[in-house]
Amino acid sequence: MEKFNLERPSFERKDEIIEYINEFVEYNSEINGTGGLDKIIEGYTFEQALERCLSMEDANYAKKINRCQSKTFLLIRENDNRIVGTINVRWNLTEAMKRFGGNIGYGIRPTERRKGYNKINLYLGMQEAQKLGLDRVMLDCDVNNLGSDRTLKALGGVLERTEVNPEDNILTNVYWFDVDNCLEKYKDTYKPFISKDNFRK
Repeated sequence: MEKFNLERPSFERKDEIIEYINEFVEYNSEINGTGGLDKIIEGYTFEQALERCLSMEDANYAKKINRCQSKTFLLIRENDNRIVGTINVRWNLTEAMKRFGGNIGYGIRPTERRKGYNKINLYLGMQEAQKLGLDRVMLDCDVNNLGSDRTLKALGGVLERTEVNPEDNILTNVYWFDVDNCLEKYKDTYKPFISKDNFRK
């Protein structure tokens, strides 16, 4: 059985992270959950993008660039040590993020989709949210992103509203999650796929 874990981005994964982001460009696919690592597309060096990503944990740094604090993780498939996804967990949300964007952004690379990986990714992200002391989290998705919508429903998301996000004029579903309830309810479903070191009892 495949096993997965979350890992913080690092210089040691430089080539793999660049390859991961370039795959989205190659497939003309929207990039989510990278915590700004995709800034390399805009001309940042990898080192600049990585420093920015890791600095987002700091309240002063995040405030300085008008963002909320966040931690970003790589979803690693252990059997081949491959980055298959990313997830970004956010707290102290800005007023705008409380309306759209929410506490968690995630993504799976185009060549690894439709394998159920994002459900595992989100479950692990919920564990990180719990470590940060978040008891409820909000996530949203484009109503036409059926894969993401299925993921949110599969982990017990409760639909709060469906509204047009004024930032991009996209009709968006907004879901809320009880973190502790989600982790307990779906523990038996996702525990078999999670590395022993990464699983919280």
